[in-house]
Amino acid sequence: MSTEKTYHFSRLKQQIAATFLASHAASKDIRAWKGSTITDFQEDLRSKTKGSISEKWFYTYIKNDAEKLPRIDMLNLLSMYVGFENWNDFVQHNEIEAEVEIESENVRRSFPKLIWLLLLVPLLAFGVYSLYPTENTFTFCFTDADQREAITKIPLDIEVIRENESSLYFKTDSLGCFSYSTPEKELKFVVKSPYHKTDTIVRHLNSSTHKTVQLQTDDYALMLLYYANGNKDDWQKRRAQLNELIAENAQIYRVFKNNVGIEMYTKKEFINLLTIPTSTLKKMQILDKVFANEKIVKLKFMIQ
Repeated sequence: MSTEKTYHFSRLKQQIAATFLASHAASKDIRAWKGSTITDFQEDLRSKTKGSISEKWFYTYIKNDAEKLPRIDMLNLLSMYVGFENWNDFVQHNEIEAEVEIESENVRRSFPKLIWLLLLVPLLAFGVYSLYPTENTFTFCFTDADQREAITKIPLDIEVIRENESSLYFKTDSLGCFSYSTPEKELKFVVKSPYHKTDTIVRHLNSSTHKTVQLQTDDYALMLLYYANGNKDDWQKRRAQLNELIAENAQIYRVFKNNVGIEMYTKKEFINLLTIPTSTLKKMQILDKVFANEKIVKLKFMIQ
């Protein structure tokens, strides 16, 4: 693991401990946690983020020095626990804080020599700012809502919609991300994928311009591709993925329009529904999903 990554993950663990200690009694050193303290932390994490980690994961990545960073979905989860939107948001703030600390120390040491310059800087900055429009850079990274992993195997098509101007078109990079700079404080774009449902995203400029966007898998498109090409292996692979993703005792509900009632599905019935390319599958909309131990334990869907 690089020194920079080690630094950011170490700072994250410090903030995890501080967040937990705000409402619990435990050692300030997170490496010293064990037994009931880890259990209490797991419950606190679940209550604040609706996500969870296993005790084995805690020992691997928190109590010990792992050779590599955890998966991005786990970093996002822990960053949310300490008050950030995701891992990118945490790293960005962490880098800014480090830069501020360094600048503050430099200013303190050289204050007598720089006092006149500090008086001129605001005037110069205002002059430059008034001459040039401010560029706001938005960065978005896309993950699969089921697998909760970055979408990197295929580039996604991005259409940036501009008011009174033609749209601009981009593709995501090898990390499943794309960036766009604009003087506007709002960005609207459409993201398209062969195997995910098309989504229109609108974001306003705020304290963080780095966002993680989850895309819903388009099982209809996947199944239609497998059937059309007679690709039995990929069809069976998708069934195996769904079987692994959904807990055995998962609560699966179909919600009907106009609140006329609900229908319960077993895990097997729901997987069968997702792996046959019928018009029913094409009209399916996932309303809510709850994960525990990296598996879906509760799911609600509707057929439009």
